Amino acid sequence: MKEHLQTVTTNSSKMHCFLSVYQIEQQVHQCQQYVDDLKKMTRLKKFDIKMKQNDEIENILIKLGSLEFLGEVMVVKTGIAVNRETSLRRKAQVQTRQQSIINNMTMNIETKIDININKQIADMICLMDGRVIVVEAFDKVILSDGKLEKQLPITGEAYSVTQINHNTIAISYPRERIIKVFNMENETVTKVFTFDKACWGLSFSNNSLAVGLSNDEIRIIDLEGNTLKFIQDQNRLHLFNIIYCNDRVYYMDYRGQTIYCVDVSGKQIWQCEQGLTGAWGFCTDTYGNIILADCFSSSITVISKDGQNSKELISKEDGLVDLTFICFKPNESSGLICDYKGTYLAKFNLSSG
Repeated sequence: MKEHLQTVTTNSSKMHCFLSVYQIEQQVHQCQQYVDDLKKMTRLKKFDIKMKQNDEIENILIKLGSLEFLGEVMVVKTGIAVNRETSLRRKAQVQTRQQSIINNMTMNIETKIDININKQIADMICLMDGRVIVVEAFDKVILSDGKLEKQLPITGEAYSVTQINHNTIAISYPRERIIKVFNMENETVTKVFTFDKACWGLSFSNNSLAVGLSNDEIRIIDLEGNTLKFIQDQNRLHLFNIIYCNDRVYYMDYRGQTIYCVDVSGKQIWQCEQGLTGAWGFCTDTYGNIILADCFSSSITVISKDGQNSKELISKEDGLVDLTFICFKPNESSGLICDYKGTYLAKFNLSSG
């Protein structure tokens, strides 16, 4: 192409200039066709081609403008950047990046606080203001700032809890088949939703609640109690704890040995069984990875957001026994771990290396 350009000189005839530029144009077209062909080749990984018209070509084309019998020559300044990358390459890069994040993760236990509830715990969440709510199974809802504990004035046999906004939480009552929406500032129940089945796990996202009903249905409702979607599965599910975020729902089987990820239509995205012996409580970090507390092995395991990779972060040798629940402080890499009897809260910090 450079050789053709050098033949276009001021001493050349106008016809010769025109033909030379035409040949250059054809070569550019061939290069573009070559790029398109490379896109279809399986051995191709990634390449970047940039073409930019310079002033030398522009000056030649301007001189060609006086060729009346050949028509009008138009000069268009363009800068073209062509990027081609195969889907296989992109997928491999994503998997490698996610695996790298998981492999570099470490969890450090900073402090351990005795809370001495000494009753079976059903759920635990970190609130937006840093406080924590612990739910005694079929009993009280306790609010704690790490020093003082307060029982919220809500009657009934509570089981699961989720936060809707800064001042509002929702609590499930499986034996009564209801969900109560509670304002923590005014300490009043503002709404009650009634169901035809026992309601267990709760999770809030996208202005809606995901509710685990009995052992075969997850129902998504709006904040007026209207059903938006429902997910059904004939397998025996563990719907005591569920996560609803980014249009995905996560739940476990009844043994705590398999975790499932589905979209809001119920279509399975992935399932993972890597190293789980009896997981119970789980949550997501800021990257969308799943962090599980395995009470049988007294360990904490992280599973990548695509379900393909996992790593044990805390083991029994780290000194935490019967750990059952884990939650992050909103938008932070730190949080709390609780055992199933409510004897301690352990503060942790998660690092990605």
